Amino acid sequence: MSRLLLCVIVSLLFQSATLLAAPPKTEANTKKPAAKPQAKPDKTSKETVTFPPQLPDGQRSLTESSPKFLDPPETLREGVAIAKTPPTVDFLYYPGQDYPGKPWSNWGDSLAVGGKYYASIGDHLAPAGNAFVYEYDPQEKSFRQLANLRELLNLPEGHYMPGKIHSRLDLGDDGWLYFSTHRGSTKVTSDVYHYTGDWIVRCHPGTGKAEVVARGPVSKHCIPTSVLDPKRLIYYGGTAAGDDAPAKGIQFVAYDVNAKKVLYTGPEGPYRYLIFAASTGRVYYLAGEGEKGPLMRFDPAVSQVPVKIDGEIGLRSATQETPQGIVYTISSGQGKGDAVLWSFDTKTEKPQLIGPASVGSQAYVASLDADPTGRYLYYVPGAHGGSEQDHAAVVQYDVQKRTKKVIACLGPYYQEKLGCTLKGTYSTAVDPKGDKLYITWNASRSSKVWDCCALTVIHIPESERPLQ
Repeated sequence: MSRLLLCVIVSLLFQSATLLAAPPKTEANTKKPAAKPQAKPDKTSKETVTFPPQLPDGQRSLTESSPKFLDPPETLREGVAIAKTPPTVDFLYYPGQDYPGKPWSNWGDSLAVGGKYYASIGDHLAPAGNAFVYEYDPQEKSFRQLANLRELLNLPEGHYMPGKIHSRLDLGDDGWLYFSTHRGSTKVTSDVYHYTGDWIVRCHPGTGKAEVVARGPVSKHCIPTSVLDPKRLIYYGGTAAGDDAPAKGIQFVAYDVNAKKVLYTGPEGPYRYLIFAASTGRVYYLAGEGEKGPLMRFDPAVSQVPVKIDGEIGLRSATQETPQGIVYTISSGQGKGDAVLWSFDTKTEKPQLIGPASVGSQAYVASLDADPTGRYLYYVPGAHGGSEQDHAAVVQYDVQKRTKKVIACLGPYYQEKLGCTLKGTYSTAVDPKGDKLYITWNASRSSKVWDCCALTVIHIPESERPLQ
């Protein structure tokens, strides 16, 4: 055997041994993982936070009661009461937050019905964002995903995808939950990203199915504001114009879900909220941006256009109609102003000023709920960050006595126990039994702003909600 041939054989044997020793090239170690949207690192962060957010020791939820839940903030205003009995509170992080958002956040009002709680969160990314709707079961202390916008819309790469659900979640008499979508960044609603308008979407808690109701009912506009007439299945919205929208300014839209057609669209629509009177089917709103516009009424049974009515009211958020035929509203309290409570009689259409809502240093309130008796209102000041300055105070307002009471101060407790700061909320709901208050928080684990969403379920002691 020649020396050359011997060298070749030895080389081949060595290569064979190397191949046998190497791990097989399976799909798991050759396929690149699916890319997930990434946000730029938060420059204000003191340390790197991990995703998904997790509770200690792999716990799914924490259920606790502590006298510390009633530690008042130094900012507490004179005349504001503190509850005598601390509540029991369930604490959970929302699922789906398994990559950095910009930031993960809640912007749309939520709903408690049928023994469950329904809420939305989004990643605020743009142009390709994502948002989810979840059902929470308080008995099982578990979440179920009902809508994943990226999967539902299934758009080509490079196309605009909504990163927020800024609208309400409302349940129709047909059993579907309705909502609409909104952009993350303000600079992506353009032809560059194939933007034609945002979506009205619905999902069914019974079947778990989600589907598009309409795309772009107002051409090239987002739909951050909404309320549903559950009986007539009319979806009312206030829009925000995209960069290349033919119609500028806020548009009011009334969309017939069954007929799948626009009943009306026109300028000077509602900026952030609408009053819905379930007893009459009428909706009311302040025309144009802010809270200084005229009070408008739209009645689909009488007129095809909105009409101006007399009266002044603050309207950043509103309750549903109470058994007494009253809708309570609240002004935003942004800037240097205070949040102010109002009542609106759906029979006489007369607004009435109630008084200031703040209990500490914070004023901005973006979600307001009435209990099933119509006597107690619940809200959290400091919606867009700042609630921690008042210990994340949760307020109960007695409309009969016109008094304010803090039923929980959750901030210091969870900051100390979990390193989690509760920064504010746009999403609260009272259980139909009146015994639980659900709050979806924008929360921070290390940064000056927020980076994730958390849920607290406050079990309100019966002694703190007497009816006599």
